Amino acid sequence: MSFTVIIPARYASTRFPGKPLADLAGKPMLQHVYERACQSEANRVIIATDDDRIAAAARGFGAEVCMTSSEHPSGTDRLQEVVHQLGFYADDIVVNVQGDEPLIPPRIINQVAHNLKAVPSASIATLSEPIESLESLLNPNVVKVVSSVDGRAMYFSRAPIPWPRDQHQQALESGEMPTGFSWQRHIGIYAYRVKLLNDFVKWPPAPLEQTECLEQLRAMWQGAGIHVEQADEQPPAGVDTPEDLERIRALLEG
Repeated sequence: MSFTVIIPARYASTRFPGKPLADLAGKPMLQHVYERACQSEANRVIIATDDDRIAAAARGFGAEVCMTSSEHPSGTDRLQEVVHQLGFYADDIVVNVQGDEPLIPPRIINQVAHNLKAVPSASIATLSEPIESLESLLNPNVVKVVSSVDGRAMYFSRAPIPWPRDQHQQALESGEMPTGFSWQRHIGIYAYRVKLLNDFVKWPPAPLEQTECLEQLRAMWQGAGIHVEQADEQPPAGVDTPEDLERIRALLEG
């Protein structure tokens, strides 16, 4: 099958300015992401940026670059500008790979693309992994997802969903995970049909999206189908801070 990977990369970051160009084992971090994406089955890998420094670095290691507006409120808007500029067709599939995931497994890039292709009723495909600690289940920074028997997302939330009504007090007192359900953490990799991207940028923010601060709820609010499957390979955590970068350096050196 044919699909394109788009890697949005911004220079500005409140917690870590210049993050995509941070040195990691002698290369810009963005280059590691790009090389991982190139190891997938994608027939095209594009770096989308609004910054000349990132563009120059990306071209320096041989990447295709698409310059985009600096006014985009989200990475999804940046993706849509790329597919609009480059004339993608409505049924084309693009995978959004974050520019701060230098160890992303190519296998899961393929997985979301193939899943979306295989499920015509879905406009988006994404992945999840098991939640194994009560701390993560209760952490609002860990986004939870529940899906139906056929893999259709039912809801995403920062709250622990589903709520273990009969076990919550026991779990809180013991510090152990409740039993009887496989709670899932959402992994933020997405495959999109281009038509969804074109529709998304026309939709106003949804009340659920604004309440949870989760962009994918805008698509759900509008009735778009999102396919979810447990990841074939668990990705290491990405880089949000300089401390995260040091952790990834240690993994590469180890």
